[in-house]
Amino acid sequence: MARALIVQHHPSEGLGWFQDWLPAAGLDVHPIHPYLGHRVPSSVEGDALIVLGGPMGCMDDDVAQWLPAVRQLLRTAVDDGVPTMGICLGAQLLAAATGGYVARGAAGPELGLGSVEVTTGDDLLVAGSMPVVQWHFDAITQLPPDGELLAMSDNYSQAFRVGEGAWGLQFHVEAAAAMVQEWAGSDTAALRGLGRDAADVVSELRFAEQALTAAGEALAQRFAKLVTG
Repeated sequence: MARALIVQHHPSEGLGWFQDWLPAAGLDVHPIHPYLGHRVPSSVEGDALIVLGGPMGCMDDDVAQWLPAVRQLLRTAVDDGVPTMGICLGAQLLAAATGGYVARGAAGPELGLGSVEVTTGDDLLVAGSMPVVQWHFDAITQLPPDGELLAMSDNYSQAFRVGEGAWGLQFHVEAAAAMVQEWAGSDTAALRGLGRDAADVVSELRFAEQALTAAGEALAQRFAKLVTG
């Protein structure tokens, strides 16, 4: 079975649904946890790379000392043509690693159930508009020089591709409701600023779970197929 190296930045932002979907599609997952002291390799040890989200900023090297190594790993993966997917913070790290820019989102955070509109019809991974989980305060404000925009929300870039095989997804497709409930509990003040509360956000996601998981599993299957052929 093909092997995917997974970089997890925080205990609350793990593989979620990917833990089941990717192996079912033929892609074995091998997470590393640099916040626990795990080594970040200089190149991908496996057949694919997935970099997950986290509460820190993509340039917060003083908070998460492993981030420079992750940015280097992403640059190497792009250069080597290794199938790569960055999710939320992972997408921001991919953008920063390849010449793009990330800043605080000028239109405010996106928290909870959202949707993305695809801007191109010929991408192998991001295919069709979809419901998603949003949970970000920073945004990709400028794509890498050779990045191609693939999807937007009302306010922000949501998906891009660098080269032939590296994708950044600002949104989450892997996040189960229990994960989002934990995030909501940590960001109650931000939710109040949007006129929301944690219970409403989680209830909304549970109501939409069937559509969310259908779209997310289809994307996971497409990524696995890109790796396994």
